[in-house]
Amino acid sequence: MIEALKKLEQEAQAEITQAADPATLESAKVKFLGRKGLFTSLSARISEVPPDQKRLAGQEMNRVKTALETLFSEREKVLKASPGSRTKRLDPTMPGTFYPPGSLHPLSKVILEISDIFTGLGFAVVDGPEIETEYYNFEALNVPLDHPARDSFDTFYLENGKLLRSQTSTVQIRVMEKTKPPLKIIAPGKVYRPDATDATHSFMFHQIEGLMVDTGVSFADLKGVLFEFAKRFFGSDAKIRFRPHFFPFTEPSAEIDVYSKTKGWLEILGAGMVHPNVLKSVKIDPERFTGFAFGMGVERMAMLKYGVEDIRQFFENDLRFLRQF
Repeated sequence: MIEALKKLEQEAQAEITQAADPATLESAKVKFLGRKGLFTSLSARISEVPPDQKRLAGQEMNRVKTALETLFSEREKVLKASPGSRTKRLDPTMPGTFYPPGSLHPLSKVILEISDIFTGLGFAVVDGPEIETEYYNFEALNVPLDHPARDSFDTFYLENGKLLRSQTSTVQIRVMEKTKPPLKIIAPGKVYRPDATDATHSFMFHQIEGLMVDTGVSFADLKGVLFEFAKRFFGSDAKIRFRPHFFPFTEPSAEIDVYSKTKGWLEILGAGMVHPNVLKSVKIDPERFTGFAFGMGVERMAMLKYGVEDIRQFFENDLRFLRQF
């Protein structure tokens, strides 16, 4: 048994030394150390060894196995480091692998386009946390405790007492706390509401809200900014109209519609003059400063711009849909 093990070791050493590439070395490894290899077959004959020689035979078996494993490992390192080995793995005559160029998601494109329009009008782009407190999401925005939006059916409340923001108006409050007027900002980002998902609703969607606060800001300024935005986003012949509405954080308030030749008037955003209570909550004097705010759903704008009928298509990752943009 001991002599047979030594002979096996010599044969393995010869093949390992002669292996010129990883594939040949792997074949030799299977031949000698595989589950059905020569070493396994020889080891199975230990029962034939006389009792007084089994200890020495067992020691030799362990030594040979360790020696072969070391030889294979060292030869593998040599072959991997060999320039010739790398050359064989790379065939410069083969055609290259083509990776099609990526593109922006349609919602990302719309966010960037809207942001570019408003930065061109002097607005700065800011962001804020998606996990918020009731103070920033409701109280500072003049939303009373009994308002339906504060019900658990309309807001995602977390176990720690916080919530997933339902509007990016929270960013406006945070900015006004730290930055005194004059200020002009827009706040794009994700918002969350427990709506049933259908063709026009999603539990997660994107908003862009805007805010301008300064001395002498009027509703005419709001109309001028939004008219200019609509013409740049929808085209120079875009028609928009203002309809009276109610929002707790603005007064007076309005909903804004854009005219579609195929579908008539369609709502695109809400807006209004910042409520004095909101200014007071961030220690801005409403007797000295006024401002306007507006907010729009990015998915809504993208659906109108690209003629998409179902909001769910934006989130299904169907490349047949995404490649159209």
